[in-house]
Amino acid sequence: MAILNEEEQERVVHAVSVAENMTSGEIRVVVENVVGDNLTAFDKARKYFEQLNMHKTQLRNGVLLYLAVADHQFAIIGDAGINAKVPDDFWENTKEKMLAHFRNGDFVSGLVTGIHDAGEELHHYFPRKEDDINELPNEIHFGN
Repeated sequence: MAILNEEEQERVVHAVSVAENMTSGEIRVVVENVVGDNLTAFDKARKYFEQLNMHKTQLRNGVLLYLAVADHQFAIIGDAGINAKVPDDFWENTKEKMLAHFRNGDFVSGLVTGIHDAGEELHHYFPRKEDDINELPNEIHFGN
């Protein structure tokens, strides 16, 4: 059984597209069942951040949302460019909003909420320019 069905995947990808239409920033979502390897969700998210070349955006303004469904763990990672600008508690506040949905088993709404928040913040600090190009794919990356 897939972690997210086709309709759920479309909702998440659409949220990424909408968010990225407001900013030069890049948002990626990674979903898998388990973190594995005695790692934390943050450690695993960092590995995916590197693997998916999130650190190679021109303005270093990529954001990765990572969710391990069966392990009930998730993490958000922002690159150096965005982390230098957002308030210190921004990611924690976003995680709390996402967690409210995750606690009810609504993974899609939790992800969409995180994507929306990240997009709003990216828009504030990295507004989209006319010549903006989509540097990274918008689709969900599925791990193990």
